Amino acid sequence: MNDSGAKTILIVEDDKDILFSLNIFLESEGYNVLLAENGMAALELIQVHGVPNLILLDMKMPIMNGWEFSAEFTKKYGNKTPIIVMTAAANVEQRAKDIGASGYIGKPFELDDILRSIKKFEQEQMAAPAPA
Repeated sequence: MNDSGAKTILIVEDDKDILFSLNIFLESEGYNVLLAENGMAALELIQVHGVPNLILLDMKMPIMNGWEFSAEFTKKYGNKTPIIVMTAAANVEQRAKDIGASGYIGKPFELDDILRSIKKFEQEQMAAPAPA
């Protein structure tokens, strides 16, 4: 994970408008943001930049979808990084459970909804006991 002070959030989303909006918004909130348009690109970014503090993950994407990404990510890096599923599917809660995600948010969403979800996980991480 990034230890430079600012938290790093990886956004894995094939909709360029959503990717752009989230990037600008989260950078303005003080986060380091990494952007990937599919799961394969996300895994490549993680190899270069390290494991992010949190992942915002779309499920339906070309090349490597959210299910495939989650399986590969967990196999390589474990499941300590919170993943928030972002999807327009009616069964967003089930899709999040399918991959063991920490949370979910349905599309369309407000940027403030995303920020609230991120802050929730930051508070939980701060409240968790330090590893021995």
